Amino acid sequence: MFRATVDDLSPIEIEFSGQQPLLNGQPLSWDLVRLNDRQFHLLFENRSYTAEVLHLDPATKTATLKLNRTIHHIQLKDRFDLLLEQMGMSTTSQTKLNDIKAPMPGLILSLSVQPGDTVRKGDTVLILEAMKMENVIKAPADGTVKAVRISRGQTVEKNQVLVEFN
Repeated sequence: MFRATVDDLSPIEIEFSGQQPLLNGQPLSWDLVRLNDRQFHLLFENRSYTAEVLHLDPATKTATLKLNRTIHHIQLKDRFDLLLEQMGMSTTSQTKLNDIKAPMPGLILSLSVQPGDTVRKGDTVLILEAMKMENVIKAPADGTVKAVRISRGQTVEKNQVLVEFN
């Protein structure tokens, strides 16, 4: 069984057991033809649809589909995700950002944040020069900067706390 959330709307349940798939517990009567690696033709309830897979990320179980010129974002959960969710151990819980530590000794070349700033996962926080290479240190999760423990031009040691988050 799968649970799919399309465009952040109510989730739908899809089950593939037996001859015919079930959509929210009801038999799904459709005809699906693969045109190439990314395109499909679908007949459903006497309507014709062209579907194109624009993006597929198996690691996060997300996809972006273009269905007759309309783009849809899909989040899938398989039976293991649903079981973990039932047990209160959701795999999609957001990572809490506590602090960023220096991955190696080096020199702080630039600092992009200050206390009170909000960062999103992947935002550049600072640039650390080590062994004549510039290392862009990015936020591993969303958070708000609580304190900046370093300044531009400062030398830091491995595992030294650079930035703290709320």
